[in-house]
Amino acid sequence: MKPFTNIDLNDFDYELPVEKIASYPLDRRDHSQLLIRQKDGAIGTDLFMNLHRYIHQGSCLFLNNSRVIPARIIFSNTTGASIELLCLSPTEPGDYQLAMLATTGCIWQCMIGNWRRFKGNYLEKTVCTGGSETVLRAEKIKSERDAIAIRFTWDNTSIGFGEILSAAGQTPLPPYIKRPAEPLDRERYQTIYSRIEGSVAAPTAGLHFTRSALDKLRSKNIKMLNVTLHVGAGTFQPIKTPKIYQHDMHSEFFSITGKSIEALLRAKGPLIAVGTTAARTVESVYWLGVKIHTNKSVQKNPLHLEQWEAYHLPNTISLNQSLESLLEWMNKNELKEVNGYTNLMIIPGYHFRVFDALLTNFHQPKSTLLLLIAAFIGDSWKQVYAYAMQHNFRFLSYGDSSLLFKPDRIF
Repeated sequence: MKPFTNIDLNDFDYELPVEKIASYPLDRRDHSQLLIRQKDGAIGTDLFMNLHRYIHQGSCLFLNNSRVIPARIIFSNTTGASIELLCLSPTEPGDYQLAMLATTGCIWQCMIGNWRRFKGNYLEKTVCTGGSETVLRAEKIKSERDAIAIRFTWDNTSIGFGEILSAAGQTPLPPYIKRPAEPLDRERYQTIYSRIEGSVAAPTAGLHFTRSALDKLRSKNIKMLNVTLHVGAGTFQPIKTPKIYQHDMHSEFFSITGKSIEALLRAKGPLIAVGTTAARTVESVYWLGVKIHTNKSVQKNPLHLEQWEAYHLPNTISLNQSLESLLEWMNKNELKEVNGYTNLMIIPGYHFRVFDALLTNFHQPKSTLLLLIAAFIGDSWKQVYAYAMQHNFRFLSYGDSSLLFKPDRIF
């Protein structure tokens, strides 16, 4: 049985005028507005550059260090029509880093724009890399449920696919930003601490950070730990099913090191997720630890958490018990990091096991991200979003930020 079958998606709708959607970032990242929602429900406004004033000394922030790749490649067919391939995830090789280093070809799951113009089995385009020209070929292999398997090959084996993407690809801006990608997006649709290539959408809560903002947090002995979750295009997929439990949540790859897990285990102060992606990652890690705690025979790496699995696992395992079991499993299997895939869908009724606060942007109506916010702060999300509207906050990926402290009780 699926959980929370009585949830009405219409309860998570609000009017979002197009002029409220930020099409461009501000000139300075940390000059975005910051809405602060306290535990008691009080709401106030400041600038993101003053974030450190609202986070207690000794707190621990979790940052998603995934880096956006220029995943959108535009081809032209023989009639001149444009066909867009959006690279979602590699399958051969399945490892993101190896796929980027591949020099003889690779296969990716792709979404295709203007699909009906894709006649025949392949497309070609000339790419300029390092002062020379390379011919890139994209060949259809097979259709999956939500994507097409595309084999990419090129005629210069001295360069990797990462170089091909850098030269030929465009920044995959969200569909609600109604403009083509521009050179500025290569830098600004990227957090300053991004390291691991693989996302096709930015973990946007982190876009507001500057070196100065990070230094102010460190000066208060606030720790920052990295996790990696490669954000997929499914983050923008609307819920189209009549019932929330009928929606198929997208799967995303994540990774967390043993050192980060140990630091989480030792943490004494408040725990804060920078973005819904970091929240989803570490909550998934908790539930995977629960799986291992209750089933010592789990051997698989990468691990996998199904969409509704967390709602049916034992809910009496503490965070420390979960993490200790996970670390024990890692030591047994001689692993320095946990790799996995999560389909976890966080909806109202979900009980957060890790975080005390969430730093996040403002999300689309009826989206899985808004459902996560409602799970975290309850019905007060409506007051938060109404306040943001009334005080001219900018919405969605390039918009403003909010710091939401979890209330003692969720109504």
